[in-house]
Amino acid sequence: MELSARARAAEDDIGPVTRFLAGVGARADEPGIADLTFGNPHEMPLPGLVGAIRAQVEPRSEAWFAYKTNEAPAQEAIAAGLRAELDLRFEAADIALTQGAFGAIDLALHLVADEGDEVIYPVPGWFCYPPMLRIGGLVPVPVPLAPGTFDLDVEAIAAAVTPRTRIVIVNSPANPTGRVYPRDQLERLAEALEERSAAIGRRIWVLSDEPYRRIRFDGVPFTSPAAVYPWTLIDYSYGKVLLAPGQRLGYLALGPLLPDDVRADLREAFVPAQLAIGWGFPDAIMQYAVPALETVSIDVAELQRRRDRLHGALTEAGFRVTRAEGTFYLWAEAPDGDAEGLAARLAERGVLIMPGTLFDRPAHFRLSLTAAGDAIEKAIPALLDEAPVRS
Repeated sequence: MELSARARAAEDDIGPVTRFLAGVGARADEPGIADLTFGNPHEMPLPGLVGAIRAQVEPRSEAWFAYKTNEAPAQEAIAAGLRAELDLRFEAADIALTQGAFGAIDLALHLVADEGDEVIYPVPGWFCYPPMLRIGGLVPVPVPLAPGTFDLDVEAIAAAVTPRTRIVIVNSPANPTGRVYPRDQLERLAEALEERSAAIGRRIWVLSDEPYRRIRFDGVPFTSPAAVYPWTLIDYSYGKVLLAPGQRLGYLALGPLLPDDVRADLREAFVPAQLAIGWGFPDAIMQYAVPALETVSIDVAELQRRRDRLHGALTEAGFRVTRAEGTFYLWAEAPDGDAEGLAARLAERGVLIMPGTLFDRPAHFRLSLTAAGDAIEKAIPALLDEAPVRS
């Protein structure tokens, strides 16, 4: 088989996920299945999303469906939203519209990293980081989060830096743990990266992966690394806050504290790079819809209620559960340290969960809060039957 080495490496990394996805898909239509695996919608789409798209379907000019790059109204709406949300001076030209956060991450990698460069990413973390890096000819460097708390381990990140390090990925709110990293942790990371950049003689970038930024619980505040470390790129996806991952819409934003000359160079590189990686722009209708979609959101309070329901039931039964501060997920420890065995037993009862083996943490499992309320209620008794034995 004439498969490239990097394609084979990516396939090896993502293979467990694609096989798991196929297994979930094979059971998705079974009556009574409680699917708590992926952050997919299980209820009808938001009326605001449907209305925003419908409003742009009727053409207003001959060029309505022509090639689109980064449309100015969308850039302006996003920059205004970022200024209000993060209290940083974003400008429209700092925004590149992309096909979701996948496209934004891909663009960031092509903008600042060269083949063979190393990229530090968190473990447990999103399972698509390693294959995306490998297919791009980059070297994934996993660094564990702090045990127990799943905070950033700044010392471990600094220790993992080599002369080939180019990017550190920070994901907050974090998938799968639900942690939102406080400002002091990000400030310590910024100090460490400044020191390590000087030591190796090349700039280390932060890629701040923020697709869950607007999905936070209990009023937990959010600080972007861009507020404390100038050399930051932000990727974002509307697929989470709209619960519509099939409508590919996102962006890459330049940290507004970047030096002016670097910021200008990156702005100029947006369109050429997006064209070169395969026309990495959202479809015309999704770009037209951006100003309206900036104010549309799933019911975060309802997600918080589901988190409280699941977290309360599991912790009362003796499970060790990380209290999610954001995202769609709960992250918990399998009582016997075997999450795959737990997932297999629950699947026999029609409850599907995601084992932590997909996150390189086989003793843990993840539950998605986007499951409908009745699915969560079905899952709870099955989970409680697997609760730790109390002495």
